[in-house]
Amino acid sequence: MSPRGVAIPDVRERLFAAAERVLAREGPAALTGRAITGEAGCAKGLLHAHFTGLDEFVAELVLDRFARTARQAGELAGRAGRATVAENLVTVALALLTSAGPTVAGLALTRPAAATRVRQALEAGAPGFTAIQDSINAYLGAEQRLGRLADDADTTSLALAVVGTVHHLLMTSWAGAPDPRDQVERLVALLAGAAGADPNRTTAAQELS
Repeated sequence: MSPRGVAIPDVRERLFAAAERVLAREGPAALTGRAITGEAGCAKGLLHAHFTGLDEFVAELVLDRFARTARQAGELAGRAGRATVAENLVTVALALLTSAGPTVAGLALTRPAAATRVRQALEAGAPGFTAIQDSINAYLGAEQRLGRLADDADTTSLALAVVGTVHHLLMTSWAGAPDPRDQVERLVALLAGAAGADPNRTTAAQELS
């Protein structure tokens, strides 16, 4: 337990990570301010010192995880020409599934006030599915220019298909349902093949290395 009056570094992340552990272990019904701070090993009032209540905390948790995945998706374009198109798409899709996993995303839907906060923040420009879709589209365009994706591939629709599928899986997964990661991997492989992705195509830089 952190001593009273001692500053805790990265307190938001500490509380977020603790909440995710409680959710994974006991489910949404067990998520209370006391459970979160107890799991985090800090004073019971710490959560309310940083958030107005549990609804704001849940909304900020969801938005933080979306933003983290959006940052990772933003790095996709730099991976063009490396690994395979399917592998790179799976990496960002699975990052979204794990960082804003079904339990966390589903939790927000059970709390109307939290869901409203999330929607308002996204509408105001907070990074979310749209930012991730734009980054995937930019990455696919880069692969297209390298010749690792067919010239006539509709990169905008491909990006939407990936993000839309992950969104669906986040909103509809539940305990005992098939592992959504397997479904993502199969879909990405199908989409990459239909778009003419060539896993054996090398770039000029790779040929010179």
